[in-house]
Amino acid sequence: MIRAIVLDIEGTTSPTDSVRTDLYGYTEQHLPTWLAENATGAAGSVIAATRELSVEPTADTARIAEILTGWLHSDVKAEPLKAAQGAICAEGFRAGDLHGRFFDDVVPALRAWHAAGHTLYIYSSGSERNQRDWFTYAEQGNLSPLVTDHFDLVNAGPKREPTSYETITARIAVAPRETLFLSDHPDELDAAVTAGWHVVGIHRPGEPNPPRPPHKWVGSFAEVDPAAPTEQ
Repeated sequence: MIRAIVLDIEGTTSPTDSVRTDLYGYTEQHLPTWLAENATGAAGSVIAATRELSVEPTADTARIAEILTGWLHSDVKAEPLKAAQGAICAEGFRAGDLHGRFFDDVVPALRAWHAAGHTLYIYSSGSERNQRDWFTYAEQGNLSPLVTDHFDLVNAGPKREPTSYETITARIAVAPRETLFLSDHPDELDAAVTAGWHVVGIHRPGEPNPPRPPHKWVGSFAEVDPAAPTEQ
Protein backbone atom coordinates (compact mmCIF):
# COMPACT_ATOMS: atom_id res chain seq x y z
CA MET A 1 0.00 0.00 0.00
CA ILE A 2 1.30 3.46 -0.92
CA ARG A 3 1.31 5.82 2.07
CA ALA A 4 3.57 8.62 0.82
CA ILE A 5 3.64 10.27 -2.61
CA VAL A 6 6.72 12.35 -3.42
CA LEU A 7 6.51 14.73 -6.37
CA ASP A 8 8.98 16.56 -8.55
CA ILE A 9 7.90 20.02 -9.76
CA GLU A 10 9.56 21.05 -13.03
CA GLY A 11 8.06 19.02 -15.87
CA THR A 12 5.97 16.95 -13.45
CA THR A 13 3.50 19.12 -11.57
CA SER A 14 4.31 22.26 -13.53
CA PRO A 15 5.46 23.21 -17.04
CA THR A 16 9.23 23.49 -17.35
CA ASP A 17 8.70 26.83 -19.05
CA SER A 18 6.77 28.18 -16.07
CA VAL A 19 9.75 27.57 -13.81
CA ARG A 20 12.50 28.69 -16.17
CA THR A 21 10.67 31.69 -17.59
CA ASP A 22 8.96 32.92 -14.44
CA LEU A 23 11.41 32.11 -11.65
CA TYR A 24 14.65 32.18 -13.62
CA GLY A 25 13.63 35.34 -15.47
CA TYR A 26 12.61 37.13 -12.29
CA THR A 27 15.83 36.08 -10.58
CA GLU A 28 18.01 37.33 -13.43
CA GLN A 29 16.19 40.64 -13.60
CA HIS A 30 16.53 41.42 -9.89
CA LEU A 31 19.83 39.68 -9.06
CA PRO A 32 22.29 42.60 -9.44
CA THR A 33 20.20 44.96 -7.32
CA TRP A 34 19.51 42.34 -4.64
CA LEU A 35 23.20 41.49 -4.29
CA ALA A 36 24.24 45.14 -4.09
CA GLU A 37 21.56 46.11 -1.57
CA ASN A 38 22.03 43.06 0.66
CA ALA A 39 25.78 42.47 0.43
CA THR A 40 26.27 42.85 4.19
CA GLY A 41 23.05 41.05 5.04
CA ALA A 42 21.00 38.32 3.37
CA ALA A 43 23.28 38.13 0.33
CA GLY A 44 26.47 37.81 2.35
CA SER A 45 26.53 34.02 2.47
CA VAL A 46 25.60 33.82 -1.24
CA ILE A 47 28.52 36.09 -2.14
CA ALA A 48 30.97 34.12 0.00
CA ALA A 49 29.86 30.75 -1.37
CA THR A 50 29.96 31.98 -4.97
CA ARG A 51 33.47 33.33 -4.53
CA GLU A 52 34.56 29.95 -3.15
CA LEU A 53 32.90 27.84 -5.84
CA SER A 54 34.11 30.06 -8.68
CA VAL A 55 37.58 30.43 -7.14
CA GLU A 56 37.29 34.21 -7.43
CA PRO A 57 37.89 35.38 -3.84
CA THR A 58 37.87 39.10 -4.68
CA ALA A 59 34.80 39.15 -6.94
CA ASP A 60 32.59 42.17 -6.30
CA THR A 61 28.79 42.07 -6.38
CA ALA A 62 28.66 42.91 -10.10
CA ARG A 63 30.96 39.99 -10.88
CA ILE A 64 29.00 37.71 -8.52
CA ALA A 65 25.85 38.62 -10.47
CA GLU A 66 27.59 37.66 -13.73
CA ILE A 67 28.70 34.31 -12.30
CA LEU A 68 25.28 33.46 -10.88
CA THR A 69 23.55 34.51 -14.11
CA GLY A 70 25.87 32.22 -16.06
CA TRP A 71 25.00 29.34 -13.75
CA LEU A 72 21.32 30.19 -14.11
CA HIS A 73 21.51 30.00 -17.92
CA SER A 74 23.42 26.71 -17.70
CA ASP A 75 20.98 25.29 -15.13
CA VAL A 76 23.81 24.65 -12.67
CA LYS A 77 22.39 23.30 -9.41
CA ALA A 78 24.65 25.41 -7.18
CA GLU A 79 23.55 26.09 -3.60
CA PRO A 80 24.34 29.85 -3.59
CA LEU A 81 22.32 30.29 -6.79
CA LYS A 82 19.37 28.44 -5.30
CA ALA A 83 19.62 30.51 -2.12
CA ALA A 84 19.66 33.77 -4.08
CA GLN A 85 16.77 32.63 -6.25
CA GLY A 86 14.78 31.64 -3.17
CA ALA A 87 15.23 35.03 -1.53
CA ILE A 88 14.59 37.08 -4.67
CA CYS A 89 11.55 35.13 -5.80
CA ALA A 90 10.10 35.18 -2.27
CA GLU A 91 9.77 38.93 -2.72
CA GLY A 92 8.15 38.40 -6.12
CA PHE A 93 5.58 35.95 -4.80
CA ARG A 94 4.62 38.27 -1.98
CA ALA A 95 4.39 41.25 -4.30
CA GLY A 96 2.02 39.35 -6.58
CA ASP A 97 4.51 39.28 -9.45
CA LEU A 98 4.89 35.49 -9.34
CA HIS A 99 2.44 32.60 -8.99
CA GLY A 100 2.82 28.83 -8.99
CA ARG A 101 1.57 27.34 -12.25
CA PHE A 102 0.35 23.74 -12.50
CA PHE A 103 -0.84 21.40 -15.23
CA ASP A 104 -4.65 21.15 -15.26
CA ASP A 105 -4.67 17.52 -14.06
CA VAL A 106 -2.39 18.11 -11.07
CA VAL A 107 -4.44 19.98 -8.49
CA PRO A 108 -7.53 17.69 -8.69
CA ALA A 109 -5.23 14.67 -8.26
CA LEU A 110 -3.37 16.19 -5.30
CA ARG A 111 -6.65 16.97 -3.58
CA ALA A 112 -8.00 13.47 -4.23
CA TRP A 113 -4.83 11.77 -3.01
CA HIS A 114 -4.72 13.94 0.10
CA ALA A 115 -8.38 13.21 0.83
CA ALA A 116 -7.71 9.49 0.41
CA GLY A 117 -5.10 9.62 3.18
CA HIS A 118 -1.88 9.72 1.16
CA THR A 119 0.79 12.02 2.58
CA LEU A 120 2.24 14.32 -0.08
CA TYR A 121 5.81 15.59 -0.26
CA ILE A 122 7.78 17.67 -2.75
CA TYR A 123 11.35 16.92 -3.83
CA SER A 124 12.73 19.44 -6.31
CA SER A 125 16.06 20.99 -7.23
CA GLY A 126 14.48 24.39 -6.55
CA SER A 127 15.07 25.71 -3.06
CA GLU A 128 12.71 24.65 -0.30
CA ARG A 129 11.74 28.31 0.04
CA ASN A 130 10.74 28.57 -3.64
CA GLN A 131 8.86 25.27 -3.42
CA ARG A 132 6.75 26.44 -0.49
CA ASP A 133 5.96 29.73 -2.22
CA TRP A 134 5.10 27.91 -5.47
CA PHE A 135 2.33 26.05 -3.66
CA THR A 136 1.27 28.85 -1.31
CA TYR A 137 0.90 31.41 -4.09
CA ALA A 138 -0.50 29.06 -6.75
CA GLU A 139 -2.84 30.35 -9.44
CA GLN A 140 -5.47 27.96 -8.03
CA GLY A 141 -5.12 29.38 -4.53
CA ASN A 142 -3.15 28.25 -1.50
CA LEU A 143 -2.21 24.58 -2.03
CA SER A 144 0.28 24.40 0.85
CA PRO A 145 -2.11 22.53 3.21
CA LEU A 146 -1.93 19.56 0.82
CA VAL A 147 1.85 19.17 1.23
CA THR A 148 3.39 17.83 4.44
CA ASP A 149 7.03 18.70 3.75
CA HIS A 150 9.51 19.83 1.10
CA PHE A 151 12.94 18.51 0.13
CA ASP A 152 15.66 20.12 -1.98
CA LEU A 153 19.35 19.73 -2.82
CA VAL A 154 20.36 21.03 0.61
CA ASN A 155 18.21 19.02 3.01
CA ALA A 156 18.03 15.83 0.90
CA GLY A 157 20.85 15.89 -1.65
CA PRO A 158 21.27 15.47 -5.44
CA LYS A 159 18.23 14.03 -7.17
CA ARG A 160 20.18 11.43 -9.13
CA GLU A 161 21.76 9.85 -6.03
CA PRO A 162 20.00 6.94 -4.26
CA THR A 163 21.29 8.20 -0.90
CA SER A 164 19.10 11.30 -1.27
CA TYR A 165 15.99 9.14 -1.40
CA GLU A 166 17.23 7.18 1.60
CA THR A 167 17.57 10.49 3.45
CA ILE A 168 13.97 11.36 2.63
CA THR A 169 12.82 7.90 3.74
CA ALA A 170 14.44 8.48 7.13
CA ARG A 171 12.87 11.95 7.42
CA ILE A 172 9.31 10.95 6.54
CA ALA A 173 9.46 7.63 8.42
CA VAL A 174 7.63 5.75 5.65
CA ALA A 175 9.03 2.47 4.29
CA PRO A 176 10.44 2.61 0.74
CA ARG A 177 7.93 0.00 -0.43
CA GLU A 178 5.14 2.35 0.74
CA THR A 179 6.54 5.40 -1.10
CA LEU A 180 5.70 6.47 -4.66
CA PHE A 181 7.82 8.98 -6.60
CA LEU A 182 6.56 10.88 -9.65
CA SER A 183 9.12 12.59 -11.90
CA ASP A 184 9.75 13.44 -15.54
CA HIS A 185 13.46 12.57 -15.35
CA PRO A 186 14.57 8.94 -15.93
CA ASP A 187 17.78 9.33 -13.91
CA GLU A 188 15.80 10.43 -10.88
CA LEU A 189 13.47 7.46 -11.27
CA ASP A 190 16.50 5.16 -11.46
CA ALA A 191 17.87 6.55 -8.20
CA ALA A 192 14.53 6.22 -6.42
CA VAL A 193 14.14 2.60 -7.55
CA THR A 194 17.63 1.82 -6.27
CA ALA A 195 16.52 3.19 -2.90
CA GLY A 196 13.53 0.81 -2.95
CA TRP A 197 10.78 3.26 -3.90
CA HIS A 198 7.95 2.74 -6.35
CA VAL A 199 8.08 5.13 -9.31
CA VAL A 200 5.97 6.38 -12.20
CA GLY A 201 7.40 8.56 -14.95
CA ILE A 202 5.44 11.57 -16.14
CA HIS A 203 5.84 12.70 -19.75
CA ARG A 204 3.73 15.46 -21.23
CA PRO A 205 3.74 16.97 -24.74
CA GLY A 206 6.37 19.67 -25.12
CA GLU A 207 8.37 18.67 -22.05
CA PRO A 208 12.09 18.01 -22.62
CA ASN A 209 12.83 14.65 -20.95
CA PRO A 210 11.86 11.63 -23.09
CA PRO A 211 10.59 8.42 -21.46
CA ARG A 212 13.09 5.63 -20.94
CA PRO A 213 12.58 1.95 -20.02
CA PRO A 214 12.08 0.13 -17.78
CA HIS A 215 9.85 2.59 -15.95
CA LYS A 216 6.12 2.96 -16.35
CA TRP A 217 5.24 6.30 -18.00
CA VAL A 218 1.95 8.20 -18.10
CA GLY A 219 0.87 11.51 -19.58
CA SER A 220 -1.34 12.76 -16.77
CA PHE A 221 -1.78 12.50 -13.02
CA ALA A 222 -5.27 11.18 -13.80
CA GLU A 223 -3.56 7.98 -14.98
CA VAL A 224 -1.75 7.45 -11.67
CA ASP A 225 -3.47 5.10 -9.23
CA PRO A 226 -1.60 4.94 -5.91
CA ALA A 227 -3.63 1.85 -4.98
CA ALA A 228 -2.40 -0.12 -8.03
CA PRO A 229 0.90 -2.02 -8.15
CA THR A 230 3.76 0.07 -9.53
CA GLU A 231 7.37 -0.52 -10.37
CA GLN A 232 9.78 -0.95 -7.46
